[in-house]
Amino acid sequence: MFYAIRHFTRYRYSHLVWQSMMEVRMHPRSEGNQRCFVFQLSVNPRARIFGYTDSYGNLVHHFDLPSRHGQLTIISDALVNIDAQASVPEVMDYEGWSDLEQLVEKKDYWDMLLPSHFARSSPELEDLAREIGATKRDGRSPLAFLQDLVAGVHRSFSYVKKSTAVNSPIEHALRSRQGVCQDFAHIMIALVRNAGIPCRYVSGYLYHTSENAHPSADGATHAWAEALLPAIGWVGFDPTINRLVAEKHIRTAIGRDYADVPPTMGTMKGKADTQLQVRVRVTPSQAVLPPDEEFAADEEWSQFLDETQQSPLVDAQQQ
Repeated sequence: MFYAIRHFTRYRYSHLVWQSMMEVRMHPRSEGNQRCFVFQLSVNPRARIFGYTDSYGNLVHHFDLPSRHGQLTIISDALVNIDAQASVPEVMDYEGWSDLEQLVEKKDYWDMLLPSHFARSSPELEDLAREIGATKRDGRSPLAFLQDLVAGVHRSFSYVKKSTAVNSPIEHALRSRQGVCQDFAHIMIALVRNAGIPCRYVSGYLYHTSENAHPSADGATHAWAEALLPAIGWVGFDPTINRLVAEKHIRTAIGRDYADVPPTMGTMKGKADTQLQVRVRVTPSQAVLPPDEEFAADEEWSQFLDETQQSPLVDAQQQ
């Protein structure tokens, strides 16, 4: 399935600012059953855009704006194809715990086992673990344990927009029993790591049809968790919607938690209040989305286009 993705971000400032420095993590990853054929990043005011790959394999773009400006607009366009992925076995033996321990000993997964900025233990998290039965294995295999855990997190919290902020610790969601996909993912990651299973944070997008739309897919990015399982590898679990990650999940970046993978992160000089506007659109398509009227209204743009991926795109569309 081909998906055309547009991610629109605009910062409006109450007073002119200058020397803005920004990092952008919006380039979908090409790995496994997912491939990004075209990626274009547009910035207004114009800036020279650079790119690099971070330690987790995420494609990062960055730029500076030295001149004074009253707003900053960033638009990313991507064309991604996702093939059907191998199905996860329905059952796993309890001996999978021993296999998992041997796997962890052979390779370095400690960054996905230790507490991180947003995914850490607390008295509130320990209370939740006891409540949903995540403190003991109880004869369950690693896979069964994770399936019960994702279901337990899902039923323990209500999805409520703006109930937390991007920098809110998980204790806010744990106390109110409300949160957004970021909170669901952080809570699950902390619980999984406490059980000795490497677990990481995934940011990206989720496509929903009109028949089964979820509030988490309404014009925003999405987040879920991936846990390491023996003989299978990294498996995605989405506690927000209580299901395994499938072809409608589009991966952009991975890290220990949200602090490693924000879509935009930067600083600027000047004293001003900031108004942030974000819109995301994911559409089944074999072509990049055409410009919107609002996008066309802006006069001057700088663009970063991954030209190396254009030829494979043409080949894929002709097949």
